[in-house]
Amino acid sequence: MAMIRIENLTFGYPTSSENVFEEISLQIDTSWKLGLVGRNGRGKTTLLRLLENRNHQYEYRGRIQSPVLFDYFPYDVQDKDDLTINVLETVCPEALQWQIVRELSLLEVEEEVLWRPFSTLSNGEQTKILLAALFLNEGHFLLIDEPTNHLDTHGRKVVANYLQRKKGFILVSHDRAFLDGCIDHVLAINRSTLEIQSGTYSSWAENFEKKQAAEQNRHTLLKKEITAMQKSARQTAGWSDQVEASKYGNGPVDRGYIGHKSAKMMKRAKAIEKRKNKAIEEKSGLLQDLEEVEDLKLAACKDLSGTMVSLHDVVCEYDGKPICEPVSFSVQKKDRIVLDGGNGSGKSTLLKLICRQPIAYSGDFYAPARLKISYVPQNTSFLQGDLKQFALDSNVDESLLKAILRKMGFERVQFEKNLESFSAGQKKKVLIACSLCQQAHLYVWDEPLNYIDIDSRKQIEDLILSFEPTMILVEHDQAFQDKIATQKISICPKSKQD
Repeated sequence: MAMIRIENLTFGYPTSSENVFEEISLQIDTSWKLGLVGRNGRGKTTLLRLLENRNHQYEYRGRIQSPVLFDYFPYDVQDKDDLTINVLETVCPEALQWQIVRELSLLEVEEEVLWRPFSTLSNGEQTKILLAALFLNEGHFLLIDEPTNHLDTHGRKVVANYLQRKKGFILVSHDRAFLDGCIDHVLAINRSTLEIQSGTYSSWAENFEKKQAAEQNRHTLLKKEITAMQKSARQTAGWSDQVEASKYGNGPVDRGYIGHKSAKMMKRAKAIEKRKNKAIEEKSGLLQDLEEVEDLKLAACKDLSGTMVSLHDVVCEYDGKPICEPVSFSVQKKDRIVLDGGNGSGKSTLLKLICRQPIAYSGDFYAPARLKISYVPQNTSFLQGDLKQFALDSNVDESLLKAILRKMGFERVQFEKNLESFSAGQKKKVLIACSLCQQAHLYVWDEPLNYIDIDSRKQIEDLILSFEPTMILVEHDQAFQDKIATQKISICPKSKQD
């Protein structure tokens, strides 16, 4: 049994006043399929980078001992215009072509892509091909960081089935169904601790919630006991003082007896104080990892009824050519429509059309002129500057924006940083929080959950179910789809034979 050992690891970025990790120690079996979970900003990607650290760009205290070499996904392809087969010769130089073809078939990727420039492949194809290549490096341990962000719903199932056949990897993902489909251990970066547990994400989450519920009950009980002991200690101390005072000014008394009685009461008061301090110490050790997830709120516009959007045989076009089969559906108040389809089927283009962006199309499209739309784009790369300027440019209240971000797990210190330094999940949260600040009739969100932690996903689910906004979404998280969609519309790419 080969083990990766991390001992007393301490690490912080030079630009931050706080360490990401402080004296952490753990052991990881190299045969595990390990899911790494935790809220955004907890250091999941940082931990993977510290393990990979082949160029020694990260300085840390402590020790990392490993019997295996690490490979990191996403892999940085230097020449994306080169043929895919040549790219793979760099990624997995020892692999034979028949082995590559075998792996690609398991991922439902055609062999012909090997003879195309890597840059011409879809993001989903690139993800699958690089995963296959990295697993062909014999004796390497794979660090997989958010592979689902470019995979459609079917692609996620295919990759989950593929990973289920493998062993020896750490996987960062916030897709609950995806994690359950391919891992056998969980490493959780909690608020105050790290813990490793065998099983799926769902089994870990169930155990975590049970533990927190038990600790909450114990916390409540100790709180009551402490209050009672504080009251009892005050009463006993008061009685002791009264007895001690009775030795004087009351005529002839047995001062020795009274003094003994007073000392006995004082001893009891000290015993109660000792028990109280012990209970306080125990209470302080509880609920350290409790995720305090507050409810989000939304103030949607309510002054519009009837049909908000209507499409009949709409075909979006790119460069004069149709990219999807005809699409027909309408959106009524409180509808939550999820557009489902493979990568490249035109879902994002359709959302841009609905948001009145200049998209060429044929067919009939209708939206009332006074329809107010709040749009969350898939891309976050345009975010720059500070939150104050972003709020000003977005015409939203800065205080409200920050209040929502606080509820989504942001520390106050994060508000002092520029958006460029935010993690991918934190950037996505900024866009969602901005949308929640906007009063709109229709909320159009394009893959809003990319990089977003599971607790925040549940928080967003609860918000949608509580406030019932009218929405059109593209989102491939199966658990999220099943919970919030009132209707799913399949979007199909234009047939090649056409």
